[in-house]
Amino acid sequence: MPGEPRESPVLDTVLALHRRANDAAGSALNVDAVRLLRTALRTLDAGGGAGPGWIAARVRLLISLALATAEIGSTTEGFRGLKAAQEQVRLLPVGREREELRAVVTGQRALLLFRVGQPAESLALFNKIIPVLARIGGGDGLLLTRTLLNRAQVHAELTDIDAAERDFVRAITLAAEHDLTRLAGKARHGLGDLAQLAGDIPGALRHYDEAVRILETVAPGWVARVRLDQARALLVAGLAEEAARHLDEALPDLRRNRVMQDVAEAEVSRAAAALLDGDFALARQLAIAARHRFLRRGNMRWAEVAALTRQRAEAMEVLAAPGRPPARLPAGLVRLADRLAGLGLRDEAAVARLLAVRLLLRRDDTEAAADQLARVPRPHRTTPVDHRMLLRLCRAELAVATGRTRAALGQARSGLTELGSARDRMGGLDLLCGTAVHGLELGALAVGLVLDSARGEAGARRLLAWQERTRAQAYRYEPLPAIDDPVLVKHLTEMRHVRRAVQQNRLAGKPITVLEQRYRWLQREASRLGWYTSRWGRPRPVSSPEEVAAQLGERVLVSLAGHGDTLAAVIVRDGRFRLLRLGSLAEAVESAQQLHADLDALAPDHLPAQLAAAVRGSARRRAGALDELLIQPLVELLGERELVIIPTGSLHALPWGALPSLRGRALSIAPSATAWAAAALSPRPEPVVLVGGPGVPGAVGEVRQLRAIYPAAKIVDGEAATSTAVLSALDGSAVAHLVAHGTHEPANALFSRLELVDGPLFAHEAARLSNPPERVVLASCELAQSHIRPGEEALGFAGALLASGSRTVVGAVARVGDTAAAEAMADLHQRLAAGTSPAAALAEATAVDPLRRPFLCLGAG
Repeated sequence: MPGEPRESPVLDTVLALHRRANDAAGSALNVDAVRLLRTALRTLDAGGGAGPGWIAARVRLLISLALATAEIGSTTEGFRGLKAAQEQVRLLPVGREREELRAVVTGQRALLLFRVGQPAESLALFNKIIPVLARIGGGDGLLLTRTLLNRAQVHAELTDIDAAERDFVRAITLAAEHDLTRLAGKARHGLGDLAQLAGDIPGALRHYDEAVRILETVAPGWVARVRLDQARALLVAGLAEEAARHLDEALPDLRRNRVMQDVAEAEVSRAAAALLDGDFALARQLAIAARHRFLRRGNMRWAEVAALTRQRAEAMEVLAAPGRPPARLPAGLVRLADRLAGLGLRDEAAVARLLAVRLLLRRDDTEAAADQLARVPRPHRTTPVDHRMLLRLCRAELAVATGRTRAALGQARSGLTELGSARDRMGGLDLLCGTAVHGLELGALAVGLVLDSARGEAGARRLLAWQERTRAQAYRYEPLPAIDDPVLVKHLTEMRHVRRAVQQNRLAGKPITVLEQRYRWLQREASRLGWYTSRWGRPRPVSSPEEVAAQLGERVLVSLAGHGDTLAAVIVRDGRFRLLRLGSLAEAVESAQQLHADLDALAPDHLPAQLAAAVRGSARRRAGALDELLIQPLVELLGERELVIIPTGSLHALPWGALPSLRGRALSIAPSATAWAAAALSPRPEPVVLVGGPGVPGAVGEVRQLRAIYPAAKIVDGEAATSTAVLSALDGSAVAHLVAHGTHEPANALFSRLELVDGPLFAHEAARLSNPPERVVLASCELAQSHIRPGEEALGFAGALLASGSRTVVGAVARVGDTAAAEAMADLHQRLAAGTSPAAALAEATAVDPLRRPFLCLGAG
């Protein structure tokens, strides 16, 4: 080539080092990239060449080194490196290469400006060079594709979603034309960010997973960045624990690769997850560390975001405790709001001001609070749902402080409607349930206001209406047929096999650590897929108090309400509404937990007589205390009627039939009156399925014995009781009886499981049956238990069945001995087959010994 130096082998070596450095930087391995680039520059200097080829090589090395150095350290040094590269460009002869390299330097400067929080300046430079790159072209399309990706990120930061999407789609097209797999993965990552910005969380999570599948082989170092954005999406959905797990996985990789901007951003997001979990100390610690990193990089916008996270932790901790906040807290937040607004961070400035409003109200300074609230701008299209709920909460609290209760309830009603609109766009059951956390304080404020002011029948009716707006909203959604995602099916199948192998190795005394690690990884991956492959349908309307009363007939509804330590009950009977205030909620919860422990201890079939008598005596005392607290005040209103009980919080797991006043009483437990009303329709009587799993003494005999009660029943037991066979038999059945070992997973309720021949059948799978069984009897221990999420969202094996459309689930809320369970089930089915309702049949079956038969009838009775 004319003008090329004779020492071309040196240039070949330099170019090879540059390619390796770019591969490292493209995988977020910037420390390796810097080392390779410095080696390349030393090699170039030692070569002694000075022609255009040498100059162009030096320019490209300086550009790459500037960007990699800025990622792991000082952006000032990065800008200095770009300036040096620009000076070298001037030494090149006029022509295509000079024009291209000048555009590259400008593009990298634009990227650094974006990384330090100057998106408008960055966008102007990108707009200047992209037409140049498109005009001069390039055989491999790499430069234009990469620059389009960078500009799309800036558009997204400036909330110009349409422009960002155009750039990402154009980049994906170019990447496909030129086989640029890594850039295709990064573009898919960007589309996930856009979907999240637009409030489409399932769509965002789908794009992120597709990006991971592309990048984990071609750019594994980039996967941690995708996990960071997945975690942000999960925080929007209220899934703090899941977001924390994603970030805890990503942070070590980000720190190892020394991608300091991303490390600091991940620390801010991890602090946000800690805030949702109420860990204020961890949130402060992470936010302070992140702010120091941002300041070292000269990124003032992100440094102020980190400062907001720290001050938010302080404010929330103060608001969670009684007492008057110090004046410095709201004053500091107001100053921070002004700085954030000056940096163009509109939403963040609003949050700082709203936190100041809450603190000022706690200080009884309503005038200053009203002044700050008036300065908060109206939400815009991309304002996050948690920010919207905070605005509604501040408006409601100011209304309360100024004696305008009706206005406060109006704000709560509007806020919960907004939250419902956000929930409607969510995907799987986890996302539907998680969203409730953002409206928790707003709903509690409304219920507290109504409870405090409730008088007479109108007050009771009003309280029930507000309870139905604020609890168990996930049960209102109509399930859609499952999407047959092959990756999800593969993960669930492998989980089954791994779980079976764990059990076998444990029995054989072999190591299980590696298998358990694999199981946890598969569970996380299956959860991720379930967020967008298992979408739920449109919501049913909330039932009005009058609709519930009409459907009750001769039954009596008892809806418990907890606010602070106050426990109250709304009683609905014969179309009339009554409100009674009960005792301490904390006392009821503590007694319920103690009773649960006693029942677990009493469960084994062959306890020594003296021990059994002692435990039984303790359980009777606990049950008597709960009866005195919860039922005795209601006795006259309840009469001898069948009951529908809507519990609150951990009272969902109370074995209600063990309370003396309820022994032998027909009763059903539902997560909400709306859920009960939807389930309380006439079930079909056939067909019946009887399932016997492995490892339960007498399981096969129990199932065969029930065949005498249901001669036409389909039996799936012994070696035939595989997960596939059982799911197939359950689909479309009217009554399903399952006797098998079961395990409730409180940390991940949708992976509560029923043990079958080939391994576990998960709640996640049972919830996705296209035609779930109408009535289900779970003869297994624990499977009626639920993990109660914010918003009274009760999730577990039984809860998943109810949410998916089963009308009634009978299950145990404590351990049950094999003999006691078999006897209770035989009694139950004899009565069900004779036409007795599930609630009445179970009441009669458990009345024999309610302490050793702690079964509940969930859903419709």
